[in-house]
Amino acid sequence: MKKVITYGTFDLLHHGHINILKRAKQLGDYLIVGLSTDEFNFIKGKAAYHSYEDRKMLLESIKYVDEVIPENDWAQKEMDIRDNQVAIFVMGSDWEGKFDELSSHCQVIYLPRTDGISTTKIKTDLYHKR
Repeated sequence: MKKVITYGTFDLLHHGHINILKRAKQLGDYLIVGLSTDEFNFIKGKAAYHSYEDRKMLLESIKYVDEVIPENDWAQKEMDIRDNQVAIFVMGSDWEGKFDELSSHCQVIYLPRTDGISTTKIKTDLYHKR
C-alpha cells in the first residue's frame, strides 16, 4: 500500500482544500492528513476560526482522507513519515522547496494551488464586504 501524507490547518474549508486532498489521494492508496493543532497554530501565529476537533471532523468526512493525525510542531514530519511508512509527502506549491530535506525519506511533491481561492482570500473578501 502506497501511503501519502500532507499537512495543514484546513480552516474555512473550501474547494481548493478539496482539490489538493483529491490530487494527493490520487498519488497513492491511503491519505494521511497532519492537521495543525490549535496550540501549534498559536505558535505559528495563525488563528483558526474552527477548533482542532471541528476541523478534524470535517476532514474525516471527506472521502479522500483516510486518517487525520495531529500536527504539533514543525519537526515531527520526519517521524510521521517513518512511523507511518509514508511513500509520498505532498504540500501545496506555495511551500515549494521548504521540505526538500524530506526527500531522503520519501518522494516530495508540491502540487499547484487552486487559482482564485485560499483561506486568506476568503477572510480578506469577507472583511472588505462590510
